[in-house]
Amino acid sequence: MIFGMSTATYTFLHVLISLVGIGSGIVVVIGLLIGKRLDRWTGVFLATTVATSVTGFGFPFDHLLPSHKVGIVSLVVLALAVPARYVFHLTGAWRTTYVVGAVTALYLNVFVAVVQNFLKIPALKALAPKQTEPPFLVTQLFVLALFVVLGILAVKRFRNEPLRTAARAA
Repeated sequence: MIFGMSTATYTFLHVLISLVGIGSGIVVVIGLLIGKRLDRWTGVFLATTVATSVTGFGFPFDHLLPSHKVGIVSLVVLALAVPARYVFHLTGAWRTTYVVGAVTALYLNVFVAVVQNFLKIPALKALAPKQTEPPFLVTQLFVLALFVVLGILAVKRFRNEPLRTAARAA
């Protein structure tokens, strides 16, 4: 039992939250690439990404695992991205901090998804049973390269749109 739930139920919820985080993160990054803030999607993405990292620590463990290290890094990144977006409203260098943080947080979720796919999908597990084999390494390298390119493009293309106020709208 984990927090009053069976391990299977807790795992299902953790995976569901992770998938919502990845899906909404993809939408947010597309928004960054086309110069749109997408406020609601951003809220869903940041909340579910924080929840993904936090719930990852709910599983029983006796020592610090690589997944915990990724979760810690993700929470540190989000600890910068969330205030950059909601406290500092993307002003000045906080815009870049937010964009890099959002893209990095999504990358970390996708990185873990790739790891889990190679662990759980029999055909992928057969290709890389120790996750040190070329198919796994090439996949992770491709994902990293893709996110580096997306991050660079997002920083270049995303500009903070001024918030619309009721006074300006009238």
